[in-house]
Amino acid sequence: MSARLKNLQEAALAATRKAREIAEKADGEGRAMTDAEKGEFDTEMQKGRDLLDQVKAAKADQAVLDEAASLAKEIGEPAAGDVDAQRGEKSVRERVKSLGLQVVGSEEFKAAMAPYKGGHVPERSRFQTDPIGVKALLTGGSDTSAGTFVVNEQTGIVEMLGRKELKIRDLVSVRTTGSDTVEYVQQTSHTNAAAVVAEATTSAAPTAPGTAGALVNAAGGGYKPEGSWAFERKTATVRTIAEWVPATKRALADVGQLEGLINDELRADIAEAEEAQILNGNGTGENLTGISNWSGLQTQAFSTDLFQSVRKGITKARTVGRVAPNGIVMSPGDVEKVDLAQDGELRYRGAGPFAMGPRTLWGVPVVESESQPDGTALLGDFSKAVLWDREQTTVTMTDSHADFFIRNMVAILAEERIAFAVTRPTAFVKVATA
Repeated sequence: MSARLKNLQEAALAATRKAREIAEKADGEGRAMTDAEKGEFDTEMQKGRDLLDQVKAAKADQAVLDEAASLAKEIGEPAAGDVDAQRGEKSVRERVKSLGLQVVGSEEFKAAMAPYKGGHVPERSRFQTDPIGVKALLTGGSDTSAGTFVVNEQTGIVEMLGRKELKIRDLVSVRTTGSDTVEYVQQTSHTNAAAVVAEATTSAAPTAPGTAGALVNAAGGGYKPEGSWAFERKTATVRTIAEWVPATKRALADVGQLEGLINDELRADIAEAEEAQILNGNGTGENLTGISNWSGLQTQAFSTDLFQSVRKGITKARTVGRVAPNGIVMSPGDVEKVDLAQDGELRYRGAGPFAMGPRTLWGVPVVESESQPDGTALLGDFSKAVLWDREQTTVTMTDSHADFFIRNMVAILAEERIAFAVTRPTAFVKVATA
């Protein structure tokens, strides 16, 4: 230990000892400290804090010096016949002297510190020295030079790959179920026979059907018309979407944030697969039947341009599906076509690049989704597509897989269980945009 470090430690201990004695005296006499004692106590404590900062700095300098001395010892002193030694150069130990010690030991640094008693520079003070000449610096060119003293800073930042923006779950109706099979009732036909009915003039039985389904007889008696509705019971089966990844227990223990990152990424993978299934699931095997592949969906062929095609699709949704469309799902490529469309004078048909607020076509919100293929838009009333959550996404971890237990590995599994159905297929129209 250097003499400077020892003196600083002794002075710091003396200051804290004196402060403790003042406090213990008042406590032993069963009273509070007087103003004078309080002032002296605060002064000694502040002196101890200031000296503690200097002790820490001195310890850091001593540590660097010890490292340099150790390095010099490994290198070895120059041989008697060494050319540098013959020219009177400094020894290796002196040439690897700490940069910090050179700075604090310089006359320029001492002159700059002179105005500050006790070696403490007040906060917000402007501190500047004259240029300090430094010689025999350690360089960081290799692991055997000063580069060995430089420790990498671990920022904790882990930059993952980008993700799709998911919007379809927010469009459809989302409900919960406690069963593996969901039943709902769908109307299959509807005959509207409502009509104006004349006042009956006889109680005789009807003999023939009349206009608008009313029953009449020769004497002119009238009957109320009869309409008809037909319903069908439908079922939706709960399916499982899952994914797992292996990981070592050591990796999970060494990197505190790794488990959280894995959980988040697995959940995101499940959500991406869910959106793809809602839109485009083909219904084979364990796949859901997505909206685009649902039986009874309406279609609209390409007509003149994208805008006319979409408008005709809206008409079909209204007149056949009997709904007011609340969304048009389009691919990023098709949305780009909408945004960049210009008239004959090169003016943007839409609001242009400085538009604010949501994007719409014919008053219907446009929803951009990477899960929607180019060349086809899907419009309709998305409340007529229902997603039932049987089990929301959960993440579990186990070593009970294959030989993972004896290999100190774990399997991290994410899964969700959902059912899906389009309760009114005619509420949706697939529109060809090209």
